[in-house]
Amino acid sequence: MLPSFLRHVLALGVVAAFALGAAAARADGIDVKSAELRVEEGEVLLNADFDLVLNPTLEEALEKGIPLYFVLEFELTRSRWYWFDDKVVQTAITSRVSYNALTRQYRVASGLLAQNFNSLEEVERYIGRVTSRPVAQASALSKGTRYEASIRLRLDVNQLPKPFQVNALASREWTLASDWYRWSYVP
Repeated sequence: MLPSFLRHVLALGVVAAFALGAAAARADGIDVKSAELRVEEGEVLLNADFDLVLNPTLEEALEKGIPLYFVLEFELTRSRWYWFDDKVVQTAITSRVSYNALTRQYRVASGLLAQNFNSLEEVERYIGRVTSRPVAQASALSKGTRYEASIRLRLDVNQLPKPFQVNALASREWTLASDWYRWSYVP
């Protein structure tokens, strides 16, 4: 029988090993390389660059005919000392990624627009790059006021077929998202 002190040390070692394993599994996220807002012709435009890489489980799901939905979320808030922050802009853009086995092409659709790609790397670059996306009218923002902009990109597991939603709850391989990237913006 081990002394109680030694049992506690071993238990802490096991907990630490599980924690390190969980941290290594969670490292499979989406990194935000850059994000900025600029005003052009009376519109506030968003530029962002994400480092999106699909893991083998998601690649296999695409090749088997399961579409994946990625959501780009953007918020622009103005802080108020006397009340909750004022959400000036809150928008979400969904992109549907699918694979056609007959043509061996990937298709990315957002709204009424769709585009075909020959490789998954092209799809990852396309979804991961936001260029000159209008998010607000410049006249809706007060000049000289500080705003907080936030952006993130994530895989929406709620739009997967029901059996895969259950699988997504039990597996970290279906969890792919960036943290909220925040920066200050003064028009």
